[in-house]
Amino acid sequence: MPRSCEGKTGAGEGSSPYECEYIILPGGHRFDIPEGEDKQEWIQYFDDASRASREVIARHGDGRPADGINRAAILPCSAHRDGSIYSVTNGWHKRYRISDTNEIQLGNISTGTGSVQVYGYIAARDTLDMLRNYIFNRSRDDPITLDQGSLIEMIGPKRGIDMFSAVLIEYDMRIKKGEQEADDIQLIDGVSDFDELTTPSRKPFLSRIDGVGGAVDITLAMFHGAVEATIQVDVSQVHGNGFSLLLTSSVSGLEKEIQLFHGTVSQSRGLRRFVVSVVRDTWMHLKFKFGDERGGVIDEVERCASFKAKMHGYDSQQINIVEASILVKVTWST
Repeated sequence: MPRSCEGKTGAGEGSSPYECEYIILPGGHRFDIPEGEDKQEWIQYFDDASRASREVIARHGDGRPADGINRAAILPCSAHRDGSIYSVTNGWHKRYRISDTNEIQLGNISTGTGSVQVYGYIAARDTLDMLRNYIFNRSRDDPITLDQGSLIEMIGPKRGIDMFSAVLIEYDMRIKKGEQEADDIQLIDGVSDFDELTTPSRKPFLSRIDGVGGAVDITLAMFHGAVEATIQVDVSQVHGNGFSLLLTSSVSGLEKEIQLFHGTVSQSRGLRRFVVSVVRDTWMHLKFKFGDERGGVIDEVERCASFKAKMHGYDSQQINIVEASILVKVTWST
């Protein structure tokens, strides 16, 4: 990568005496050096990140990945197992408070390996709230068994992800192989960044994270002018042995449905809350597919609840079937 262009902006009348230094990155995007931090370290950081992304996978002569799948660049000094992510105290490590481990949750991922038991976590950090916002989080004592190409059901998030600046995706996932953790295989470990310059708007974008023990594919999409829909589903008056439920969401701009829940409901309870981004003044459709407690179909029972996105407030709908009564509440926020 050619060395980034450098510059300095002087302080104007009545402004802070700090002279804002900056770097012009390839493509013309300006990056302001945080006050008190070394410009040369940031230049080296961007050089290392660019080099790492080029060396991840074999590529065609024009730079495209040989298998046609975009690769997520793994940032330098971002591994958890060797402690390098905690050894640096400036740059993005400082800005995103990388030592904080308070929990929030997020999304859908798929693996590119065979049938395995996987544990660990994937989380997002944004500048709105720099604490971990979990996509996936499992302990070694509670791994999930995955077949090649299978999706992991979303476990969150508790809030939307803000992309006014770069979003960090932090991950440390392992494949359970034996009785001791020392026998396990590292799947992926590090941090990757995504921003609005590299992420298509309102179009699903697949990015693969390559690791020692396999690969993880993350599909994401960015929406301009979106609001946050917090979906709450309360099930009551459950009859018999209960039923199976597949709950999906579809929003304007995305052809593919988002799976929110797939499991068995045997008693009255509230499902965990789901958060979906919806462009303001467009529709979100929730589809409920019901089966018996073993997953069979109950006369192909299917119900749909539709909600139009707005800035604030809430909407609710009641769904009644023979097996239960379901209250759906959607709270809107920005």
